[in-house]
Amino acid sequence: MQVIENEQFKAEINEKGAELTHLVNKSGDFDYIWNNDLWPKHAPVLFPAIGRSEADSYTYQGKEYKMPQHGFAGGQTFSVKENNGSSLTLSLEANSDTKVLYPFEFELDVTFTLTNSGLKFNFEIVNKDDKQFAFSIGSHPAFNVPIGGDASFDDYELNFQPANLDLKQFEIVKTPAPYRDGKIIPLAAANKSNIKLNHDMFEAGLVIIENSGIDGVKLSSPKSEHSIELTLTDFQYVCLWTKEGANAPFLCIEPFQGLPDISGQQSDLLAKEANVTVDTGKTKNYGYEITLK
Repeated sequence: MQVIENEQFKAEINEKGAELTHLVNKSGDFDYIWNNDLWPKHAPVLFPAIGRSEADSYTYQGKEYKMPQHGFAGGQTFSVKENNGSSLTLSLEANSDTKVLYPFEFELDVTFTLTNSGLKFNFEIVNKDDKQFAFSIGSHPAFNVPIGGDASFDDYELNFQPANLDLKQFEIVKTPAPYRDGKIIPLAAANKSNIKLNHDMFEAGLVIIENSGIDGVKLSSPKSEHSIELTLTDFQYVCLWTKEGANAPFLCIEPFQGLPDISGQQSDLLAKEANVTVDTGKTKNYGYEITLK
């Protein structure tokens, strides 16, 4: 387990999966990140796939490859590239296990940097192969709601910036695994850029929002002095999720560059909707910042 901290915050990151497991407000002595067996994860890194692939597989150059939900990065042990006390970079390179699922030479570096106002994430994907490849990248942080024990889940709301957005979501079908059906529909729970949280809105599963001009989203309650705000400009989509049917006191706010498959339609890696292609020797970077109060 790696630790970084400054005067305001302390973060713990597991080398397995490069997963943020704790993000503590030192003056308030509380953790922003979910830790409970009801959902035994915290903030998985999603690579090189997001969500479910049809038949848990995809094709590349006419060959079928297996791909687990959210890819394989969460099950891999990253090496420590640098830890200077307040910033940490963890690195994953292609190996014999990843090549069975994803036949490419790559490097994925995940950097966590504490600031006076919160935490910055950066995901750097390097193509070390002699051919083009494609990927999805996402982050799946689960935040305790209420934050710091203030109020209750239903007292919180999400406010997207800028104001007066026409928020839309991908319609989800369960088979029983959650897939898209290919339709984009109005986000029924939204009033322009505002969503008042309730558990019923998650009974259908994931709420994947098509990010048309969303700059960021803030989770807050009028009954609490604490809040969590994410920048979203690098990511084409944002997903909201909490465990269905459990009245769970957490909310995942997930920047996505990539999408689950449409039910019944297996995807080709290079042609899959929302995948990012990167040429040999090139690098792609995606980042976001969490501002905490």
